[in-house]
Amino acid sequence: MMVSILGKGAAGKPERQIMQLLRTTALVACAAMAVIVSGAAVSAQGVSEGSPFGNLEIGAVTVRIVNPSADAAINSRAEDAVRRALSLYPGARFSEQGMDFALGTARRAAGVANIDYDAAPGATGNVDLTINVTLADGARAAEGRGYALTGDSKDFPLIYDRNGTMLKFRLDALALYYANNNAWYGRPDLMLNGNPLVNGTPSGKGYDDWVEGYLHYGLYGITPIHSNLYLYGGVSAITAGSYGQELFTDKTRSHTFFEDAYVGIVGGNTDEQGNRLSYNLTAGRQRFTLANAFLIANTAANGEERAALQANARWSSDLLVLGQLSYNDTRFEAFYVDPDELPTLDTKTRIAGVNLETKPFDGFKFGASYLTVPQSRSNYFGPTGTIIGTRDGLELIDARFTYQPNPSNVAGPFFGGEIARQTNRNFDMDARAGWVELGYSLPQAKWSPSVSYRISYFSGDDPTTSTYERWDPLLSGGNGEQWVQGANHFKVVQDSNVIAHRIQARLKVAPRVEIVPQLWAFKADQLNNIGGNPALSFLSDHDYGYEANVTVKWFKSKNTYVHGHIAYTVPGDAVKSALGGSAKDWLSAMVFVRYAF
Repeated sequence: MMVSILGKGAAGKPERQIMQLLRTTALVACAAMAVIVSGAAVSAQGVSEGSPFGNLEIGAVTVRIVNPSADAAINSRAEDAVRRALSLYPGARFSEQGMDFALGTARRAAGVANIDYDAAPGATGNVDLTINVTLADGARAAEGRGYALTGDSKDFPLIYDRNGTMLKFRLDALALYYANNNAWYGRPDLMLNGNPLVNGTPSGKGYDDWVEGYLHYGLYGITPIHSNLYLYGGVSAITAGSYGQELFTDKTRSHTFFEDAYVGIVGGNTDEQGNRLSYNLTAGRQRFTLANAFLIANTAANGEERAALQANARWSSDLLVLGQLSYNDTRFEAFYVDPDELPTLDTKTRIAGVNLETKPFDGFKFGASYLTVPQSRSNYFGPTGTIIGTRDGLELIDARFTYQPNPSNVAGPFFGGEIARQTNRNFDMDARAGWVELGYSLPQAKWSPSVSYRISYFSGDDPTTSTYERWDPLLSGGNGEQWVQGANHFKVVQDSNVIAHRIQARLKVAPRVEIVPQLWAFKADQLNNIGGNPALSFLSDHDYGYEANVTVKWFKSKNTYVHGHIAYTVPGDAVKSALGGSAKDWLSAMVFVRYAF
């Protein structure tokens, strides 16, 4: 992680040699990745939550007794106790911190000496969990674990774990190499004209590359305050750095600041009939993703002075207040989000809302949300370029559904859809968005293939009407399999005034290696594109362009994850015309390694 400790300004000779070695090594890795995926390309704007499984739905939960008793009844009771304590079920969203807290509570189960988990990619983009339980007698279980209790360095990063109280040190270390050939279609002078993020020389015509990385370190803990009620919290910081020819700048930067700083209470129980009730109330600096990331995911901004633009080091909002109540497969949540925006682009946006999700029968999941923006300085521009209103007063309603085969290892179709509408209390606005996806998975076949087609629509503003109709993407995003639509193309045309067609496959070529190829076609809904990239404000054609990309994921272990992508983007007639016929094809490549404990 040499990148993260570089100061501003030119590096000295030893640092230049180190950086050249890092660049050369990473370039070789990218070239090897290109051979693996046969020269196709990748998806992902950056890293999702650091964790490769962050916010993915849980597909299956398997409890495995590492040292089973000869008495089957003891094994059965232990498994049942662990499942009740964990309260993790298919359809829930995965997070590493949440998993650590759940394991801390589950270790209180009688007869459990140790409990850990393994995560693996599921058949349709979800995550499958295996809970490994080691049985012990009551005396041994009460001894506890952790460096503070045992003095054994092998227990680290677990500091203390006894009687339901758990304190753990967290460290994420990520190093990334990124390269572009003809970034911004070779015309950064037009595509970035007036962009406040430009500082020095941005990437552009020809080959440019850079390295970046971050260290995320902190303390997270949970403790019981009643038999079924727990207090939890976390505090952490991130040190990030960038070196080389990045998309917006060639300045070397490093930055350290707080990331997480939150507290919460969580509780619940499972009755004898198996009905599950849980509740959670939390507040502070932390990440929040609403459902599938269609509306809210990127609650913090990266790049500029914060560095680590593509590594997406930061996710925590300045403030999240969140309340959640769940009963079996139905969950209600209310939230207030103050996103951590870049100082240069701070719109003072606040978002409040409610969300309801339920699974009325096997495989089907339904959801609905209402959002409102009580404060924002973000402007909306009419067909003549004048300000017609702000985001302040925005209201949004959303409904969605998905179907996944249940159990997840059974072959069959999967599909889903979503529709949303935006209005504004202060002026005439009517923007629409939605998507439909249909796919088929064969989890028992060789490479467990699945293939799907998705069409998504985000309205543009029709200049012939007095109503403002351009969709506001809010904090949409996540990763390249969610709502970062195209590794390169997303940087030019985000989720507004666009119709995107995607064909995607998943291939599990080895137990811990997954390949995800994508083909994209992008069309403009309206030729009026004011409010998007200024170079593309007025379009002569609906054809934005096309992209092919491939992502390769290697889940080497629970601690180590390797991710690479290649993306090739061809500008359409709309872009070619806007850039005076000089637009070039855009190639990008990226590889990163993440280590976490």
